[in-house]
Amino acid sequence: MSTDTAALQRYSLNGATMGTRYSALFFAAPGLDEVAIAASLFAAVDQVDRQMSTWKADSDLSRLNAAPEQQWLEIPKELLSVLTMALRIGRQSNGAFDIGVGDLVNTWGFGPVRQVPTDLPAQRRRQSAAELLEIDQLHRRVRKRAAITLDLSGIAKGFGVDQLARCLAGWGISRYLVGIDGEMRACGLKADGQPWAIAVEKPVRGVREVMGVMELSDVAIATSGDYRHWVEIAGKHYAHSMHPALGAPVCNKLAAVTVLASSCMLADAWATALLVLGEVAGLALAKARGMDALFVVRGDQGFRQLSIVGGQLQA
Repeated sequence: MSTDTAALQRYSLNGATMGTRYSALFFAAPGLDEVAIAASLFAAVDQVDRQMSTWKADSDLSRLNAAPEQQWLEIPKELLSVLTMALRIGRQSNGAFDIGVGDLVNTWGFGPVRQVPTDLPAQRRRQSAAELLEIDQLHRRVRKRAAITLDLSGIAKGFGVDQLARCLAGWGISRYLVGIDGEMRACGLKADGQPWAIAVEKPVRGVREVMGVMELSDVAIATSGDYRHWVEIAGKHYAHSMHPALGAPVCNKLAAVTVLASSCMLADAWATALLVLGEVAGLALAKARGMDALFVVRGDQGFRQLSIVGGQLQA
């Protein structure tokens, strides 16, 4: 290590947000104002929470959900950015990623009111957010063409991680690993010149075990799976990720999908989209788009891992 690198100090800050915790691990010159940096990190994620939470009745997203149809509503630029990207990924994923599933999330017991149904909810045809949401970029406003309940749980945490990264970059910090509940973004290398090591969980319900480790630098990572959050109805488990076309929770052989991307917002949303598409269509789309992703397929004999790097299936 060079003298300058050897003199770097390790900092570790964390706090509560979005019903979980955020973390920031970084290397920088000694003597930084940790209190001020911690305050700015909290402000960054708290802003996302106040704008995009479905669990806060006064959030900007909740205001939008409660707004009358056909009425324009001005929204903050951050929320506008996330809505715009969400609709774009919805189109690119052929509707697999859809933020208009808030009604399904609530019906199946995953919403703010944790009421698990005793019987299977009826499936029904729905219109997507891409069909029902209209965005006016110039005037930073949005309106609903018809009744729809938006849910940003598949993209907001990723955006929050990106905001943590922007915060540290604003302090001139260029060696960091930031995250919210497993969604992570890495920049640069550690002080010893090594990349950041990220544990990938084995997708088993009720168990926290490491399946493998990924080394990251200048990239974001996010995972979607069926093993963290679920409900049990009539003796069967149903995961929290909704299949927009089916109008019900995802049901395929994928246990988890991990995506690497330039931003955590992209990684977060695409991990959800590929999980919804499943082990065949999801894999095909990841290859077609030249993505980096890890698919964990559940089978009778355990798990099978399929790695896509630059759109190519690895042996």
